[in-house]
Amino acid sequence: MDRYHENVGKLVNASFFSTFISKNKNGKTRLSWRGIRWSVIIIINLLFFLSFHIDIQILEGTLNGSRLLGFHLIDPFTALEIYVADHSMGVNIIIGSVTLIVFYLLVGGKAYCSWVCPYGLLSEIGEKIHLILVKKRIIKSRKFDPRIRFFFWAIFLIAALIDGFLVFEVINPIGIISRFITYGWSLALVFVIIILLFEIFFTRRGWCKYICPVGTTYNFLGWISLTRLKWDMDKCDHCSACIAVCPEDHVLEFIKPRHDKERADKNIKQEYVKNGDCTLCGRCVDVCHMDAYHLDFRLKDLV
Repeated sequence: MDRYHENVGKLVNASFFSTFISKNKNGKTRLSWRGIRWSVIIIINLLFFLSFHIDIQILEGTLNGSRLLGFHLIDPFTALEIYVADHSMGVNIIIGSVTLIVFYLLVGGKAYCSWVCPYGLLSEIGEKIHLILVKKRIIKSRKFDPRIRFFFWAIFLIAALIDGFLVFEVINPIGIISRFITYGWSLALVFVIIILLFEIFFTRRGWCKYICPVGTTYNFLGWISLTRLKWDMDKCDHCSACIAVCPEDHVLEFIKPRHDKERADKNIKQEYVKNGDCTLCGRCVDVCHMDAYHLDFRLKDLV
Protein backbone atom coordinates (compact mmCIF):
# COMPACT_ATOMS: atom_id res chain seq x y z
CA MET A 1 0.00 0.00 0.00
CA ASP A 2 1.45 3.33 -1.07
CA ARG A 3 -0.21 6.07 0.95
CA TYR A 4 1.81 8.82 -0.74
CA HIS A 5 0.71 8.08 -4.29
CA GLU A 6 -2.75 6.50 -4.02
CA ASN A 7 -5.95 8.47 -3.59
CA VAL A 8 -7.97 8.38 -0.38
CA GLY A 9 -10.59 6.03 -1.81
CA LYS A 10 -8.00 3.42 -2.73
CA LEU A 11 -6.34 3.69 0.68
CA VAL A 12 -9.59 3.20 2.57
CA ASN A 13 -10.78 0.36 0.32
CA ALA A 14 -7.42 -1.32 -0.22
CA SER A 15 -7.34 -5.10 -0.38
CA PHE A 16 -6.80 -6.70 3.01
CA PHE A 17 -3.38 -8.21 2.24
CA SER A 18 -2.05 -4.98 0.73
CA THR A 19 -2.47 -3.28 4.12
CA PHE A 20 0.36 -5.37 5.59
CA ILE A 21 2.94 -3.65 3.38
CA SER A 22 3.72 0.06 3.25
CA LYS A 23 5.92 2.16 1.01
CA ASN A 24 7.81 5.22 2.20
CA LYS A 25 8.28 8.41 0.19
CA ASN A 26 11.30 6.91 -1.53
CA GLY A 27 9.30 3.89 -2.64
CA LYS A 28 11.02 1.44 -0.28
CA THR A 29 8.79 -1.36 0.98
CA ARG A 30 8.43 -2.30 4.65
CA LEU A 31 5.89 -3.80 7.00
CA SER A 32 3.02 -1.48 7.82
CA TRP A 33 1.84 -0.98 11.40
CA ARG A 34 -0.72 -3.71 10.76
CA GLY A 35 2.00 -6.03 9.49
CA ILE A 36 4.15 -5.37 12.55
CA ARG A 37 1.20 -5.86 14.92
CA TRP A 38 0.20 -9.17 13.39
CA SER A 39 3.80 -10.37 13.62
CA VAL A 40 3.93 -9.46 17.33
CA ILE A 41 0.62 -11.20 18.07
CA ILE A 42 1.68 -14.36 16.21
CA ILE A 43 5.06 -14.45 17.99
CA ILE A 44 3.50 -14.00 21.45
CA ASN A 45 0.94 -16.74 20.93
CA LEU A 46 3.50 -19.00 19.24
CA LEU A 47 5.62 -18.72 22.39
CA PHE A 48 2.67 -19.99 24.43
CA PHE A 49 2.38 -22.97 22.07
CA LEU A 50 6.10 -23.77 22.04
CA SER A 51 6.50 -23.31 25.79
CA PHE A 52 3.86 -25.98 26.40
CA HIS A 53 4.61 -28.44 23.60
CA ILE A 54 8.42 -28.45 23.55
CA ASP A 55 8.95 -27.05 27.05
CA ILE A 56 11.05 -24.01 26.16
CA GLN A 57 9.62 -22.28 29.27
CA ILE A 58 9.65 -18.73 27.91
CA LEU A 59 5.96 -17.81 28.03
CA GLU A 60 3.94 -20.46 29.85
CA GLY A 61 0.18 -20.62 30.41
CA THR A 62 -2.41 -18.53 28.57
CA LEU A 63 -3.32 -14.87 28.25
CA ASN A 64 -5.50 -15.12 31.37
CA GLY A 65 -2.54 -16.09 33.52
CA SER A 66 1.02 -16.83 32.49
CA ARG A 67 4.67 -16.86 33.45
CA LEU A 68 7.22 -14.92 31.45
CA LEU A 69 10.64 -16.48 32.16
CA GLY A 70 9.19 -17.62 35.47
CA PHE A 71 7.69 -14.24 36.41
CA HIS A 72 3.93 -14.30 36.98
CA LEU A 73 1.59 -12.23 34.80
CA ILE A 74 -2.20 -12.11 35.04
CA ASP A 75 -4.79 -10.23 33.06
CA PRO A 76 -6.12 -7.32 35.20
CA PHE A 77 -9.78 -8.11 34.49
CA THR A 78 -9.22 -11.77 35.40
CA ALA A 79 -7.65 -10.55 38.65
CA LEU A 80 -10.73 -8.42 39.34
CA GLU A 81 -12.98 -11.41 38.68
CA ILE A 82 -10.99 -13.55 41.09
CA TYR A 83 -11.18 -10.87 43.77
CA VAL A 84 -14.95 -10.34 43.57
CA ALA A 85 -15.59 -14.10 43.33
CA ASP A 86 -13.26 -15.18 46.16
CA HIS A 87 -13.05 -11.91 48.13
CA SER A 88 -9.29 -12.42 48.25
CA MET A 89 -6.29 -12.24 45.98
CA GLY A 90 -3.04 -14.17 46.20
CA VAL A 91 0.36 -12.50 46.19
CA ASN A 92 1.24 -13.85 42.72
CA ILE A 93 -2.06 -12.53 41.34
CA ILE A 94 -1.39 -9.08 42.80
CA ILE A 95 2.17 -9.00 41.48
CA GLY A 96 1.16 -10.34 38.07
CA SER A 97 -1.74 -7.95 37.52
CA VAL A 98 0.10 -4.87 38.87
CA THR A 99 3.03 -5.66 36.58
CA LEU A 100 0.74 -5.63 33.53
CA ILE A 101 -1.05 -2.48 34.73
CA VAL A 102 2.25 -0.62 35.02
CA PHE A 103 3.42 -1.97 31.66
CA TYR A 104 0.30 -0.84 29.82
CA LEU A 105 0.33 2.52 31.56
CA LEU A 106 3.70 2.98 29.90
CA VAL A 107 3.02 1.50 26.46
CA GLY A 108 -0.51 2.62 25.75
CA GLY A 109 -3.46 1.17 27.67
CA LYS A 110 -5.60 -0.61 25.09
CA ALA A 111 -2.54 -1.49 23.03
CA TYR A 112 -3.21 -4.97 24.46
CA CYS A 113 -6.21 -5.26 22.13
CA SER A 114 -4.29 -4.63 18.93
CA TRP A 115 -0.83 -5.94 19.83
CA VAL A 116 -1.52 -9.06 21.96
CA CYS A 117 -5.12 -10.30 21.69
CA PRO A 118 -5.40 -13.25 19.25
CA TYR A 119 -9.12 -12.66 18.72
CA GLY A 120 -8.16 -9.27 17.32
CA LEU A 121 -6.75 -10.99 14.22
CA LEU A 122 -10.05 -12.74 13.55
CA SER A 123 -11.92 -9.54 14.28
CA GLU A 124 -9.88 -7.59 11.71
CA ILE A 125 -10.68 -10.22 9.08
CA GLY A 126 -14.34 -10.09 10.09
CA GLU A 127 -14.25 -6.30 9.87
CA LYS A 128 -13.02 -6.41 6.28
CA ILE A 129 -15.75 -8.88 5.29
CA HIS A 130 -18.33 -6.73 7.10
CA LEU A 131 -17.26 -3.59 5.20
CA ILE A 132 -17.39 -5.43 1.86
CA LEU A 133 -20.93 -6.66 2.59
CA VAL A 134 -21.99 -3.15 3.62
CA LYS A 135 -20.50 -1.63 0.47
CA LYS A 136 -22.40 -4.17 -1.66
CA ARG A 137 -25.56 -3.35 0.33
CA ILE A 138 -26.00 -6.96 1.36
CA ILE A 139 -26.17 -5.95 5.03
CA LYS A 140 -26.60 -2.75 7.02
CA SER A 141 -23.99 -1.77 9.58
CA ARG A 142 -25.27 -0.82 13.02
CA LYS A 143 -23.65 1.54 15.50
CA PHE A 144 -24.18 1.89 19.22
CA ASP A 145 -22.89 4.13 21.96
CA PRO A 146 -19.44 2.69 22.81
CA ARG A 147 -20.05 3.54 26.47
CA ILE A 148 -22.34 0.50 26.63
CA ARG A 149 -19.14 -1.52 27.25
CA PHE A 150 -19.03 -0.17 30.81
CA PHE A 151 -22.44 -1.75 31.43
CA PHE A 152 -21.18 -5.16 30.29
CA TRP A 153 -17.98 -4.69 32.32
CA ALA A 154 -20.04 -4.19 35.48
CA ILE A 155 -22.46 -7.02 34.65
CA PHE A 156 -19.68 -9.61 34.32
CA LEU A 157 -18.12 -8.53 37.62
CA ILE A 158 -21.50 -8.62 39.37
CA ALA A 159 -22.08 -12.12 37.95
CA ALA A 160 -18.75 -13.27 39.43
CA LEU A 161 -19.65 -11.67 42.76
CA ILE A 162 -23.06 -13.35 42.96
CA ASP A 163 -22.03 -16.74 41.58
CA GLY A 164 -18.55 -17.00 43.09
CA PHE A 165 -17.39 -18.20 39.66
CA LEU A 166 -15.51 -16.53 36.80
CA VAL A 167 -18.63 -16.39 34.62
CA PHE A 168 -17.08 -14.35 31.83
CA GLU A 169 -14.31 -16.89 31.25
CA VAL A 170 -16.88 -19.36 29.92
CA ILE A 171 -17.47 -17.09 26.91
CA ASN A 172 -14.26 -15.05 26.78
CA PRO A 173 -12.99 -15.45 23.18
CA ILE A 174 -9.49 -14.33 24.19
CA GLY A 175 -9.19 -17.07 26.79
CA ILE A 176 -10.83 -19.65 24.54
CA ILE A 177 -8.45 -18.98 21.65
CA SER A 178 -5.43 -18.74 23.95
CA ARG A 179 -6.26 -22.13 25.51
CA PHE A 180 -6.82 -23.58 22.03
CA ILE A 181 -3.40 -22.37 20.88
CA THR A 182 -1.70 -23.76 23.98
CA TYR A 183 -3.62 -26.94 24.77
CA GLY A 184 -5.61 -27.83 21.64
CA TRP A 185 -9.18 -28.12 20.37
CA SER A 186 -12.16 -27.12 22.51
CA LEU A 187 -15.87 -27.06 21.76
CA ALA A 188 -15.87 -23.51 23.17
CA LEU A 189 -14.43 -22.39 19.83
CA VAL A 190 -18.00 -22.57 18.52
CA PHE A 191 -18.78 -19.51 20.64
CA VAL A 192 -15.84 -17.67 19.09
CA ILE A 193 -17.32 -18.38 15.66
CA ILE A 194 -20.69 -17.04 16.84
CA ILE A 195 -19.05 -13.82 18.03
CA LEU A 196 -17.21 -13.46 14.72
CA LEU A 197 -20.44 -13.95 12.75
CA PHE A 198 -22.07 -11.31 14.97
CA GLU A 199 -19.32 -8.87 13.97
CA ILE A 200 -19.49 -9.79 10.29
CA PHE A 201 -23.25 -9.58 9.81
CA PHE A 202 -24.48 -7.23 12.52
CA THR A 203 -22.02 -4.55 13.63
CA ARG A 204 -18.41 -3.72 12.82
CA ARG A 205 -16.02 -4.96 15.53
CA GLY A 206 -19.10 -5.39 17.74
CA TRP A 207 -17.58 -7.57 20.47
CA CYS A 208 -14.40 -5.53 20.77
CA LYS A 209 -16.08 -2.15 20.58
CA TYR A 210 -19.21 -2.65 22.66
CA ILE A 211 -18.89 -5.72 24.91
CA CYS A 212 -15.41 -7.03 25.80
CA PRO A 213 -14.68 -6.27 29.49
CA VAL A 214 -10.99 -7.08 29.02
CA GLY A 215 -10.66 -4.22 26.54
CA THR A 216 -12.76 -2.00 28.80
CA THR A 217 -10.33 -2.57 31.67
CA TYR A 218 -7.47 -1.45 29.46
CA ASN A 219 -9.63 1.52 28.43
CA PHE A 220 -9.28 2.86 31.98
CA LEU A 221 -5.50 2.69 31.64
CA GLY A 222 -5.62 4.23 28.16
CA TRP A 223 -6.85 7.58 29.45
CA ILE A 224 -3.68 8.12 31.47
CA SER A 225 -1.15 6.05 29.51
CA LEU A 226 2.16 7.67 28.63
CA THR A 227 2.42 6.45 25.03
CA ARG A 228 -0.01 8.21 22.71
CA LEU A 229 -0.55 9.04 19.08
CA LYS A 230 -0.13 12.74 18.36
CA TRP A 231 -1.95 14.53 15.55
CA ASP A 232 -0.53 17.57 13.75
CA MET A 233 -3.23 19.98 12.55
CA ASP A 234 -0.93 21.82 10.14
CA LYS A 235 -0.17 18.60 8.25
CA CYS A 236 -3.76 17.32 8.13
CA ASP A 237 -5.88 18.01 5.03
CA HIS A 238 -9.02 16.51 6.63
CA CYS A 239 -9.36 13.72 4.06
CA SER A 240 -10.94 11.54 6.83
CA ALA A 241 -9.15 8.38 5.70
CA CYS A 242 -7.97 7.81 9.27
CA ILE A 243 -11.51 7.99 10.63
CA ALA A 244 -12.75 5.57 7.96
CA VAL A 245 -10.22 2.85 8.86
CA CYS A 246 -10.10 3.38 12.63
CA PRO A 247 -11.82 0.49 14.49
CA GLU A 248 -12.64 2.93 17.31
CA ASP A 249 -13.46 5.87 15.04
CA HIS A 250 -15.01 7.97 17.84
CA VAL A 251 -11.52 8.53 19.27
CA LEU A 252 -10.69 10.71 16.23
CA GLU A 253 -13.77 12.93 16.41
CA PHE A 254 -11.60 15.78 17.66
CA ILE A 255 -9.74 16.13 14.34
CA LYS A 256 -12.86 17.06 12.36
CA PRO A 257 -12.86 20.54 10.76
CA ARG A 258 -15.68 21.80 13.00
CA HIS A 259 -13.16 21.92 15.85
CA ASP A 260 -10.58 23.95 13.90
CA LYS A 261 -11.85 27.35 15.05
CA GLU A 262 -11.72 26.30 18.67
CA ARG A 263 -8.14 25.09 18.17
CA ALA A 264 -7.19 28.31 16.41
CA ASP A 265 -8.63 30.39 19.27
CA LYS A 266 -6.49 28.42 21.72
CA ASN A 267 -3.47 28.36 19.37
CA ILE A 268 -3.42 24.55 19.40
CA LYS A 269 -1.38 23.01 16.58
CA GLN A 270 -0.93 19.47 17.87
CA GLU A 271 -3.12 17.23 19.99
CA TYR A 272 -2.84 13.78 21.52
CA VAL A 273 -5.42 11.12 20.79
CA LYS A 274 -6.66 11.22 24.38
CA ASN A 275 -9.58 8.79 24.36
CA GLY A 276 -8.83 5.58 26.28
CA ASP A 277 -10.38 3.49 23.50
CA CYS A 278 -7.41 4.14 21.19
CA THR A 279 -5.64 0.79 20.71
CA LEU A 280 -2.54 2.23 19.01
CA CYS A 281 -3.30 -0.08 16.09
CA GLY A 282 -1.64 2.41 13.73
CA ARG A 283 -4.25 2.17 10.99
CA CYS A 284 -4.44 5.98 10.96
CA VAL A 285 -0.67 6.14 10.41
CA ASP A 286 -0.84 3.54 7.62
CA VAL A 287 -3.33 5.58 5.55
CA CYS A 288 -2.25 9.16 6.33
CA HIS A 289 -0.60 10.55 3.20
CA MET A 290 0.29 13.76 5.05
CA ASP A 291 2.15 12.08 7.95
CA ALA A 292 -0.08 13.92 10.40
CA TYR A 293 0.21 11.18 13.05
CA HIS A 294 3.20 9.98 15.02
CA LEU A 295 3.78 7.98 18.18
CA ASP A 296 4.85 10.00 21.20
CA PHE A 297 6.03 9.11 24.70
CA ARG A 298 4.74 11.90 26.92
CA LEU A 299 7.53 11.72 29.51
CA LYS A 300 10.37 12.13 27.04
CA ASP A 301 10.52 15.88 27.65
CA LEU A 302 11.05 15.26 31.36
CA VAL A 303 13.79 12.68 30.95
